[in-house]
Amino acid sequence: MIELSEGQKAPNFSAKDQNGELISLSNFEGKNIILYFYPKDDTPGCTAEACSFRDHYESLIAQGFVVLGVSTDDEKSHLKFINKHNLPFSLIADTEKEIVEAYGVWVEKNMYGKKYMGIARKTFIIDKKGFILKIIDKVDTKNSSAQVLDLLK
Repeated sequence: MIELSEGQKAPNFSAKDQNGELISLSNFEGKNIILYFYPKDDTPGCTAEACSFRDHYESLIAQGFVVLGVSTDDEKSHLKFINKHNLPFSLIADTEKEIVEAYGVWVEKNMYGKKYMGIARKTFIIDKKGFILKIIDKVDTKNSSAQVLDLLK
């Protein structure tokens, strides 16, 4: 499994967003990026996390950030999630699991003694030159945007 660290170049990727548009990390060169990985659209923790970024979106944009969410859900699921919760940022459909593997967040999980593969909730803050500035391993779903803003003070 890949383990990325702060200071490393962020792996580039290309995948479709909720509108079927191809999004590449390299499209955002010159901008700071909040790239957050979450397990599943419209589940309680994932909704809390997305809504935290939504509720503080203007202050994140004012500080020069682009917010991108990634899960293995498809475009249709992402679009429904965005519309239901009025999310103002793109969600990337990583149905082939290429991005989650490149970022080392596709991991074995264990729930009630049953092992399965899934996404580890993690946030990467990427600087204007494409390097990983910070990694948040323990995401506070209800305060995910505050965690990012606190790290940047």
